[in-house]
Amino acid sequence: MFTGIVSALGKIEQVENLAKGLRLTVAAPALDLSDVALGDSIAHNGVCLTVVSIDGGRYCVEVSRETLDCTAGLDGRLNNGEVNLEKALRLADRLGGHLVSGHVDGVGEVLRFAPVGESHELVIRAPANLAKYIARKGSITVNGVSLTTNAVNGSEFSINLIPHTLQVTTLKHLHAGARVNLEIDLIARYVERMLTAPGDPPLSG
Repeated sequence: MFTGIVSALGKIEQVENLAKGLRLTVAAPALDLSDVALGDSIAHNGVCLTVVSIDGGRYCVEVSRETLDCTAGLDGRLNNGEVNLEKALRLADRLGGHLVSGHVDGVGEVLRFAPVGESHELVIRAPANLAKYIARKGSITVNGVSLTTNAVNGSEFSINLIPHTLQVTTLKHLHAGARVNLEIDLIARYVERMLTAPGDPPLSG
């Protein structure tokens, strides 16, 4: 689990082709790797990936073809390889954003990214099947960043980005037409399941 509060910016320095996917070498000098072990999870632009090797301030992760096909920004070609990083949540950590699984639900398209006063307005079109999970003043994860929606109109929603968020994440590189990883709020997903799932018999015990 994650919180959507980006810990540091990393850079995909090397991309190696695998039989069915990619192996990424990520430089993360600003991320504390002292407590990261092989097999641990780190979110990259909102995608939970497993650490397969560590060497100083660098580590490697492997990305399956399926993950590459349903996410954006993990091939090292965007933003000069820069990615948002967050280590997995520990039970004693503060929950500064909201509960995030690191499993991308879909890829959205940026329709507008423009300054409004000191901040920026970000307007995104979500895949149609995700629209029902996005609510005004609700939580959503965009490229691994926990954000609050300002307005929702069908499958489009807007977000206000303060200068600090732009400074410490890759969201400052967004532009109209950019593709972004979206993860809906876990609570919305479970509420939908409870409302639509057929009734099950009580658990025996």
